[in-house]
Amino acid sequence: MKRREQARQIALQALYQLDVRREDLGPEIVEFLRESTKEPEVYFFARRLTEGVWAWREEADRLIREAAEHWRPERMAVLDRNILRLAAYEISRCSDIPPRVAIDQAIELAKRFSAAESGAFVNGVLDKILRIVKGEGAAEATEPKVDNEATQGKQEAE
Repeated sequence: MKRREQARQIALQALYQLDVRREDLGPEIVEFLRESTKEPEVYFFARRLTEGVWAWREEADRLIREAAEHWRPERMAVLDRNILRLAAYEISRCSDIPPRVAIDQAIELAKRFSAAESGAFVNGVLDKILRIVKGEGAAEATEPKVDNEATQGKQEAE
């Protein structure tokens, strides 16, 4: 498992604990993160994600509410809600992480740890969050770009 994948998995576990306990981030969670890996890079990325998502969860929930028609975050499975929060945070607040990577990783977490249909649900909600965050033109950013001379010539002529 790659380091960032491992860090996301650890962050998800920490977020799940925080959500179920309805606690603020405290020394127990930091200790959990530290004990979950021997690799400093994994620990620091997991901590960055956990702290960022937890502090930003109200904004993440607002985006989820807007994107997930007929679903309120508080009515979602705890695991799915935190996968969505994690990816929404990465899409919105982490300029060093490509949005497609955040979405793909969230889908994999949902497939691995949640219900069978969660991967498709997470994908749909996050695609809409990406469009909300990046504006309506974001759909273009998620599609492969055609890079050929005819297209470039046409764009230059316009």
